[in-house]
Amino acid sequence: MTLEILTADPLAPLRHGFFTRKGGASSGVFAGLNCGPGSSDQAHAVAINRARVAGALGVAPGALVSLDQVHSAEIVTIDAPPGERPRGDGLVTATPGIALAVLTADCQPVLMADARAGVIAAVHAGWRGTLDGVLEAAIAAMEALGAERGAITAVVGPTISQRAYEVGPEILDAFMTEDPEHARFFAKGRDDRLLFDLPGLGVFRLRRAGVGHSEWTRHCTYEQPDLFFSHRRSVHDGAADYGRLISAIRI
Repeated sequence: MTLEILTADPLAPLRHGFFTRKGGASSGVFAGLNCGPGSSDQAHAVAINRARVAGALGVAPGALVSLDQVHSAEIVTIDAPPGERPRGDGLVTATPGIALAVLTADCQPVLMADARAGVIAAVHAGWRGTLDGVLEAAIAAMEALGAERGAITAVVGPTISQRAYEVGPEILDAFMTEDPEHARFFAKGRDDRLLFDLPGLGVFRLRRAGVGHSEWTRHCTYEQPDLFFSHRRSVHDGAADYGRLISAIRI
């Protein structure tokens, strides 16, 4: 089966993709393109899948760089493929030939670029990382390499949508403590539950930070099991584990 890759016109002409689960070598609950080395999937299947992604982006497998993600605001700037996966939640580079990648299964994958300056970023932004400023930290790291904030394009890829993302009141409290304006991203759910608009928050934070263009692809990971892995759906289904989607960009 061939890979199915979602792209965003505003990121053109840079090669990039929000890869769906289609076209991979994994099976079972990981069926398709599981690119998560931290999953319990067979290591050789994950390696095959990542090699296919690298090939689609026109780089060697070793030049497809991802992170040991920890739901932080830590950004790693690289100028060469590292020997081991760096620890953090965002990658930035101005070096051609390196593909920056993040893994998600409901959280936001955010690809950013200032094409004129030749600076790119890939960010994993869950609710905690977004609250702690991972998007703003990535923008600052891009500026340090010569990007202009107003020339940056940022696209939020497949993410769990508000209608599928039920959270407790403690999440609302955390956001309201930082900024009461965050109330707009929460809607009433069942009992004391709330429905949280994570991609809406991501686009809001990007625009408030002053990037030139930001948008969400409007794909919900939870609601399209044929295309996307979803941590929350796996919990609801009683699955032992789940696959990880990959999103990547290169100069």
